[in-house]
Amino acid sequence: MTEQTSQAHQGQVIASFGRRHEVRDPDGIVWNCVRRGRQQDVACGDQVEFNFTSHQEGVIESVLPRETVLYRSDAHRQKIFAANVHLAGIVVSGLPRYRENLLTRCLAAASAAQMKSLIVCNKQDLAETQAIAQELQYYRNLGIEIITLSAKHSVAELTTRLSGEHSIFVGESGMGKSTLINALLPEAHTRTGQLSSSSDTGTHTTTASRRFAFSGGGSITDSPGMQVFGLQHLSKQEVEASFPEFADALGACRFNDCNHDQEPGCAFKEQALSHPQSAQRLEWLKEIVAENARLEHWERKNG
Repeated sequence: MTEQTSQAHQGQVIASFGRRHEVRDPDGIVWNCVRRGRQQDVACGDQVEFNFTSHQEGVIESVLPRETVLYRSDAHRQKIFAANVHLAGIVVSGLPRYRENLLTRCLAAASAAQMKSLIVCNKQDLAETQAIAQELQYYRNLGIEIITLSAKHSVAELTTRLSGEHSIFVGESGMGKSTLINALLPEAHTRTGQLSSSSDTGTHTTTASRRFAFSGGGSITDSPGMQVFGLQHLSKQEVEASFPEFADALGACRFNDCNHDQEPGCAFKEQALSHPQSAQRLEWLKEIVAENARLEHWERKNG
């Protein structure tokens, strides 16, 4: 980061659009800023030092230390959703039907970032959403908090839960993240999209992360809908530790380098026998670890 100057002012990034960012200063004034150089990684929620360049425009000189950062990564890039948030609300629904593999990856990323997780099951008024209640109960049994609601009817329980929290909504397109924020904060006027008439996938309406403040304290950050969620930044040990149903299996396999596949004495495979969803989640755990190993090999080969 560029060393701060005597003219630097402090503020918080409330929206990020590539190299451009909206920064709110302590007086509530919003400045349109660019980051200094390409090496800076500025995210929604960052506390920053910035200099004025013209009327309500500035340049970000440095990013202050973050408490948390939630992001995904793959072989080519990393995408930061938000910094300095403490609760990840993963929004799911039955129409379009959420992908449990993606939910698993979101939960793993939040766990590795030392963040609390909340599954927000939206569109409860639909039969398709009511049909996924049993599989979501599995996560409730793991100790993961779940709130079930319909954004078009009442968000009272969610309002109470998010009060005073610095949170972020993540999930696939079409789950209703922006509709939830409109219900929580009518003044936000977030764009919402209609489901495609030709498929049960949602249209992308949020193109950048944006932070909204609650009048009573706390904030909620809306993030773009996603279709993939790479976790290349996590080690094998971090991936394993982010699956709570296998907590008792950590370090208990016969072989230290166990891949939880064909090796005898695998504590993870033994634990997976307890529930069909445990068995499926073990397969996803192995998929993430194998994916990361392939990318590391590719980087070594082409580095």
